Amino acid sequence: MEQAVNTEHLWMPFTANREFKERPRMLVSASGMYYTSDDGRQILDGTAGLWCVNAGHCHPKITEAIRRQAGEMDFAPLFQMGHPKAFQSASALAAIAPEGLDRVFFCNDGSESVDTALKIALAWHRARGDAQRVRLIGRERAYHGVNFGGIAVGGIAGNRKQFGATLANADHLRHPLDIERNAFSRGLPEYGAALADELEARLLALHDPSTVAALIVEPVQGSTGVILPPKGYLQRLRDICDRHGILLIFDEVITGFGRLGAPFAADYFGVVPDMITCAKGLTNAAVPMGAVMVRRDIHDIFMETAPQGAIELAHGYTYSGHPLAAAAMLATMEVYREEDLFARAAATAPYFEDAAHSLRGLPFVKDIRNLGLVCGIELESLPGKPTARAIDVFLRCFWDEGVLVRTTGDIIALSPPLIIEPAQVDRIFDAIASALRAQAAQPSSALYGQREATAPIA
Repeated sequence: MEQAVNTEHLWMPFTANREFKERPRMLVSASGMYYTSDDGRQILDGTAGLWCVNAGHCHPKITEAIRRQAGEMDFAPLFQMGHPKAFQSASALAAIAPEGLDRVFFCNDGSESVDTALKIALAWHRARGDAQRVRLIGRERAYHGVNFGGIAVGGIAGNRKQFGATLANADHLRHPLDIERNAFSRGLPEYGAALADELEARLLALHDPSTVAALIVEPVQGSTGVILPPKGYLQRLRDICDRHGILLIFDEVITGFGRLGAPFAADYFGVVPDMITCAKGLTNAAVPMGAVMVRRDIHDIFMETAPQGAIELAHGYTYSGHPLAAAAMLATMEVYREEDLFARAAATAPYFEDAAHSLRGLPFVKDIRNLGLVCGIELESLPGKPTARAIDVFLRCFWDEGVLVRTTGDIIALSPPLIIEPAQVDRIFDAIASALRAQAAQPSSALYGQREATAPIA
């Protein structure tokens, strides 16, 4: 049993702090598919931490690379200086990137990667003489991090309302979720590709396409409940952007590095964007790191138009390409390759899908959405208490079943490490089924979390 921790000083992110501190859920160690809680229980990780620990926790090759680098060189700047592992990391990422996206800008997380990509898009148009292209388009229910650019193009009202006005010149395309026609789809929904046409018919008609710099989308909208693109939808977005000279950015912070059984969702869908933002699985979450993969000709415009000796892009971070992050990333790429984890995820996906859809017909299950090793289980909301059902399942799974799941609204979201075994898949979905049955057998007043029914987003 771990010694009690003083919780009063930490202001926790995306957390109902008051509720949490009444009964903290503390994790003290991790290995492979499991966390260990402060009361000594093994907690099966159904969410890869926060969609990020794709190779499993504390992989020895990754942790050793970090230890070695920390003893060799703790920090080196990339402002007018360099260190070998930063360049090696960029080359390793370019080697698995979709064709043409072989220029890499490093940052520290997904939020920074989004803001970096948006700034590159705006600056690229200016460098080409298209300075009127200042508008950025995202989607409803999109999550693009929490920096000002990300919440402007993001479509989660709760992430903006506390802060007043954000960036001007942002607009939003409708999300493609259509439960009425596509409920319980296995894989990609059949209906809804035409929703992409709204970009051209409504938004571009309203704003004038010559003012639009970029469209940013998550190929799979993860943080708001696993919203899948209908068949053909992403290609239609690509075609519209091509017709109007608009850059297409894929936010692959969640889908990158094997989540769909391919290096990137761009590979899975066969649709190549102009930029890809990534983070999370980039270093197996062992050290914070983010990146933007950029089409070579976009990068080259900056090199060709800036005066000789000038800084071509006035952007960057103190910790861009940090030595420890670079060491973790290089080791992570080796693990993905040596253990063939992307193919392993693809092979596990059908079993995962069957297990997910075994919940159909259980109490309160409204829809199940899955692709690769990601799944969203949407529940019927308790009247007057949105999020309460999902939080109850989350807490029952943690305290009673020893399984970690995530919630967003009244949706249970799953994204386990790619190393998951069939028996562990069964245990995760059995835990959710047990929680739902237990919930149905009790009055709503007995649900966990009624004092603070708040769902985290990340």
